[in-house]
Amino acid sequence: MSKILIIEDEKSIQRMIEYDLLQLGYEVDGALDGFEGYKKASMNSYDVILLDLMLPNMNGMDICKKLRDEGNNSYIIMLTAVDDEYNKIQGFDLGADDYVTKPFSPRELTARIKAGIRRQSTDGNSDTLYYNDLKIIQSSYEVYQGNEKIDLTLKEFDLLVYLVHNKGKALSRDQLLNKLWGFSYDGDSRVVDVHVFKLREKIDHKSEYIKTVRGIGYKLI
Repeated sequence: MSKILIIEDEKSIQRMIEYDLLQLGYEVDGALDGFEGYKKASMNSYDVILLDLMLPNMNGMDICKKLRDEGNNSYIIMLTAVDDEYNKIQGFDLGADDYVTKPFSPRELTARIKAGIRRQSTDGNSDTLYYNDLKIIQSSYEVYQGNEKIDLTLKEFDLLVYLVHNKGKALSRDQLLNKLWGFSYDGDSRVVDVHVFKLREKIDHKSEYIKTVRGIGYKLI
């Protein structure tokens, strides 16, 4: 049975989430302040941690950083009432896996929790990656969007995998070029733009997963 920790100081929100998760058969634990939540997360094993950003005694960013520094690999979903790009990027940089803005629908939250649990279940076999509706099988170079198989070139595949591994981070064109083509490559960095364009055409024409970061490069949201 998957175990979930809810670190949320608004009791009504915590109870609502707890009720929904118990109905789905999960084991649920909770904490109403940051320090209590951090202690529980440090002393116990959880598949998913729902972590509010603004908490008494210890904020969500500090909790996330300390847990990652200690080697905690729970799937961390940040909960916040502030839809701010800077906070999202900071959260991802500190090791958060996902970000949900209040108010959120229970269905959206449970879908993200299920995705986190699914990813945790494949950590022992890192061959398979999941991102939203994409399933990426690295050993066979296969990508599925829902039930549809997506045909990618080798470089498009490598680009997608690298973006998934660095979800939420702004990656420069030079960084992508060096990683995927190698430091010895002496071609134009515009080759990155071409491959991003082709990848978007194949997997991203509706969902807009890959965002352009002006003056820098790209990031997967």
